[in-house]
Amino acid sequence: MAGAEGSAGRQSELEPVVSLVDVLEEDEELENEACAVLGGSDSEKCSYSQGSVKRQALYACSTCTPEGEEPAGICLACSYECHGSHKLFELYTKRNFRCDCGNSKFKTLECKLLPDKAKVNSGNKYNDNFFGLYCICKRPYPDPEDEIPDEMIQCVVCEDWFHGRHLGAIPPESGDFQEMVCQACMKRCSFLWAYAAQLAVTKISTEDDGLVRNIDGIGDQEVIKAENGEHQDSTLKEDVPEQGKDDVQEVKAEQNSEPCASSSSESDLQTVFKNESLNAESKSGCRLQELKAKQFIKKDTATYWPLNWRSKLCTCQDCMKMYGDLDVLFLTDEYDTVLAYENKGKIAQATDRSDPLMDTLSSMNRVQQVELICEYNDLKTELKDYLKRFADEGTRLSSG
Repeated sequence: MAGAEGSAGRQSELEPVVSLVDVLEEDEELENEACAVLGGSDSEKCSYSQGSVKRQALYACSTCTPEGEEPAGICLACSYECHGSHKLFELYTKRNFRCDCGNSKFKTLECKLLPDKAKVNSGNKYNDNFFGLYCICKRPYPDPEDEIPDEMIQCVVCEDWFHGRHLGAIPPESGDFQEMVCQACMKRCSFLWAYAAQLAVTKISTEDDGLVRNIDGIGDQEVIKAENGEHQDSTLKEDVPEQGKDDVQEVKAEQNSEPCASSSSESDLQTVFKNESLNAESKSGCRLQELKAKQFIKKDTATYWPLNWRSKLCTCQDCMKMYGDLDVLFLTDEYDTVLAYENKGKIAQATDRSDPLMDTLSSMNRVQQVELICEYNDLKTELKDYLKRFADEGTRLSSG
């Protein structure tokens, strides 16, 4: 018996102790993540009546539109009501999309929420994601045949998802960048390379023989050496406004006197200077033309961008026309970002979330409010004393 008790004691020591607070905090965290992913999408009403929604949670139904059929996307409410038992691909979010549920792409299914729909939504855009395939490797995610742990990152332009190892450049730490533009989209929107020289977040690099080589070994970048033989970032030197040169020299002096704690602080400093340059008015009135006059390099890689980088894009008449021709006008829309979409979901959650106790109190008169609060406090004290007995005795409440 003693041996059994000893064994049970050792087993209990190995079991992780999880408090009720831990459970509630984890539940709240999962709820917050879910609300961010859904972005405030309506779970009861089909979004079709809203037209092309700027951003919403989307799904593709493999049961109704398998590979080989025309691709189609459905809204959150239709995924519950019309496709509840079907095999679905979660697409996260796509821009400017209108729900396809029940239209001509669904041969036998009629939308239960809004059956009166056009045959097709000509404004919708589709890719292999609608058949559960992602990246240039055209593989599913998760991939049962891929044993390499890798993060999937969505391109902000084409909205496809890519393995980090298939982007031509090792991604920075996830907290160091906000958005990514894939290789193909950088090639199509080559004007972004002029901005990338100033804004893009890069991996730590090693210097040798006047070249900056990325750690992943992709692409060599030449930098100008100063006369004293030290490496000098010519772009940074040219970009600093005249009135800010003294400040730059002062900061550089501080850098030389104190060792840098991390590579990110140096990167942040350069970003500040470069942003000052981008905010300065150019003689031509076109920020892009000013940047193109400087030396920059194009590579066959993806690029990674910091928070609010889109606000640095030129919005002159010529550039806006170029964005329209390239079908990337959305880059100038601050509400197009996934971050804005997720924040919308969090705000909607905070608005909908209510405290039952406060709701009850607000419906009572003063006397009833005092009585309820007293009873609540008494219950809280009794529950605390009850649970304290278990803590004093060193025992646990059993879950079943």
